[in-house]
Amino acid sequence: MEKVTIPFIEGDGIGPDITRASHIVFNEAVDKVFDGTKKIEWLEIYAGEKAYEKFGNYLPDETFETIKKYKIAIKGPLTTPVGGGFRSLNVTLRQRLDLYANVRPVRYVKGVPAPVCEPEKVDMVIFRENTDDIYLGIEWPAKSKEAFRVIEFLKDEMGVSVEPDSGIGIKPMSERKTKRLVRMAIRYAIDKNRKKVTLVHKGNIMKYTEGAFKDWGYEVADEEFSAYVKREGEEKNAPIVINDRIADAMFQQVLLRPAEYDILALPNLNGDYISDALLAQVGGIGLGPGANIGDEIALFEPTHGTAPKYANKNMVNPSALILTGAMMFEYLGWDKVKDAIISALEATIMEKIVTYDLARLMDGARKVGTMEFAEEIAKRL
Repeated sequence: MEKVTIPFIEGDGIGPDITRASHIVFNEAVDKVFDGTKKIEWLEIYAGEKAYEKFGNYLPDETFETIKKYKIAIKGPLTTPVGGGFRSLNVTLRQRLDLYANVRPVRYVKGVPAPVCEPEKVDMVIFRENTDDIYLGIEWPAKSKEAFRVIEFLKDEMGVSVEPDSGIGIKPMSERKTKRLVRMAIRYAIDKNRKKVTLVHKGNIMKYTEGAFKDWGYEVADEEFSAYVKREGEEKNAPIVINDRIADAMFQQVLLRPAEYDILALPNLNGDYISDALLAQVGGIGLGPGANIGDEIALFEPTHGTAPKYANKNMVNPSALILTGAMMFEYLGWDKVKDAIISALEATIMEKIVTYDLARLMDGARKVGTMEFAEEIAKRL
């Protein structure tokens, strides 16, 4: 038997509930697909509230070292503590491990109630830059001595006038970080036989940050992938087209013409906005898988939060984490496991066996708890 060790973080709030449920599905799927010849060996590591209780530290060094050793991990949602010394536990994990691409596939799961007429037309993969842009958190509060110094510098050295009672933030976007993200998006498009990569930016206003993101993205396509990728309007016989769209216009495009878009590459903030907007079209963030991927390490996590009021109540929908696991198995090259999980999840929902969040939107649904939902999926693998 081949054993693959995968570190996992339960997470806070509903994290333990959905982690326990997802492991039922993951273990059964691997067993069914490989007939006992392969097995996941789960290794718990710690972050968030459980880490603080055990070690007095919300992000122990051992957690980082274990992820670096195995080069893969999966986690539930984490709450960033007030006054805990972290802007965000999730952002800290991404930045310290240099997981520069936040990858979020968004597609319709059959049977899920959705607010749009044709949710099945949504099938996009978001490549959101993780380590640049305003999420770096370089900012100072209004009327602080640091803000005053920056305002003074801008006035005296750069000839730029800023209101003296302004909070100040810095939005850095680098050529290196942009190009490696777009490079990963294009490679994914090639590997998965996708047809289009769209650079989404606000370069008409922020010309030297988001506009540069667009320009650097095109440079990667032109200089490194010219045999595969052509710009829109030049795409005759090209396997993949690369184009760009202004961010605000893109929100309209994904609603009115979703079938025309495939792979989206975006700066950090834009990617956060549009991935949630896309998930709303297919039923909400409760169905949103995700991963943070670097050159050597991948950390998989659902897109939703901790929902602490539902913790330990066996109520919540574990689908986002289950779909995140399917994404993880695809990353491992176990595509049959991924396909089996998605098919079983869809079959369960199509039979209207669902958790409370979906049951309230369906006529004739059978409402089940978190663990029961996972067990029903496992039966259909």
